[in-house]
Amino acid sequence: MADLTRTSDITSTIAATGSPAPIATLAIAPAQVIRGQGLFSTAAAAITQLGQRPLVVAGSQTWAIGQESIEAMAIQQGLNLSHASYGGECSEANLARLRAVIADHRADLVIGIGGGKALDAAKLVAHQTGLPVVTVPTSAATCAAWTALSNVYSDQGAFLYDVALTTCPQLLLLDYALVQTAPSHTLVAGIGDAIAKWYEASVSSGHSDQTLIIAAVQQARVLRDLLLQKSAHALQAPGSSVWREVVDATVLMAGVIGGLGGAQCRTVAAHAVHNGLTHLLQSHGTLHGDKVAYGILVQLRLEELVQGNLLAATARQQLLKFYREIGLPQCLADLGLMDVTLADLARSAEVACHPGSDIHHLPFEVNPTHLLAAMVSTTAPCAEVRALPRESYRADLSTDPTPL
Repeated sequence: MADLTRTSDITSTIAATGSPAPIATLAIAPAQVIRGQGLFSTAAAAITQLGQRPLVVAGSQTWAIGQESIEAMAIQQGLNLSHASYGGECSEANLARLRAVIADHRADLVIGIGGGKALDAAKLVAHQTGLPVVTVPTSAATCAAWTALSNVYSDQGAFLYDVALTTCPQLLLLDYALVQTAPSHTLVAGIGDAIAKWYEASVSSGHSDQTLIIAAVQQARVLRDLLLQKSAHALQAPGSSVWREVVDATVLMAGVIGGLGGAQCRTVAAHAVHNGLTHLLQSHGTLHGDKVAYGILVQLRLEELVQGNLLAATARQQLLKFYREIGLPQCLADLGLMDVTLADLARSAEVACHPGSDIHHLPFEVNPTHLLAAMVSTTAPCAEVRALPRESYRADLSTDPTPL
């Protein structure tokens, strides 16, 4: 089994002395991106240059949608094609099974088709076996088709860790017609995931003097502005030019920011809250971007509660209005967690605050009791903003079994 190198274990590009490390490696972008409609026929030559014995990694629903066009392309190009389900989760057990399938098929190429978890599984198993990978997103819910990163979950869907990959995919096929077949809320969730780039990168890396990180943070600001301006229109006109622009923003531009900024342009509280929520079975019915969008509100609420930050309060109110307009969750009830107990929520907060969590990239100390208080008050009015003593939230809240 190949070594699973965790993001937190990667050596920093800046040595402890503050001088540049002798070698800095960035995986910024896929080697080739092809956009359009009906791409399996037009991109066939690009695929065959990468391999002759591809393994398609996809869910059963996705395979049913794409099987006919993929197999037709394979026959036309003389490819020896095989298919395997990713198993519903990018988990260690499913990755081990996929590695065995790759060996049995003697695959020389992995083609990942689907949503974020399917693409993460395809990218990671290709990384583990030293094969090139093609990513084909079937929705605009994440930027997983672009990035050199995979998230690993338990078989039950709880986030465990992420893995930094050596390269972005060799080929990304963005088929707008395929993406348009996805439920409309997948794009809403993708908007939530993408807009988090600004709220997290500006906090963790906004004061950096490194050229590429400055570029990534500024691109995140542009991405936020674009989404605030165009999302509502795009959602009302699927397939239109503005819809394609927003799809490009969530799938491609969000990936650019992660590529340019690398590990130093980090996720912060929004994704940490997502990771904690995945440990609640009740949250598994909501998409990644929904949890991340809620996590942005939690992060801003933390800035209000711990720092008395009025700018964060204003930003949160702006986002609440935007969320109402396009249908992103504003509170726990919107995530289907109206019946979760404070004890369960406190355990989620503890996961989000574990040592090494991205939440600790906030410029102030956060503990689970602070986080719990923010998680239950994301819709609080600005009038309640004030800096609170660190001992204000008592740990005994976390043992209260009463539903919220």
